[in-house]
Amino acid sequence: MHTRFNVIVTHEPPWYVAKCVDNQVASQGRGVEEAVANLREALTLYYEDENEAELAAEASTAFLTTVEVSLP
Repeated sequence: MHTRFNVIVTHEPPWYVAKCVDNQVASQGRGVEEAVANLREALTLYYEDENEAELAAEASTAFLTTVEVSLP
């Protein structure tokens, strides 16, 4: 079974950090590709005992937006 997750990658020198916004699983790597590959492995381990019905029940839709804030 294949499932899509929403992921944000940030650069926190010297690491790139990949965070899954659907479940807060995170991983890191020396580059974006390595961080995402490590996150893919972490997600596989995180869900290894879940069945398809449980995983579908957890599925969510995320929306990305920006917020403007007035700072002093």
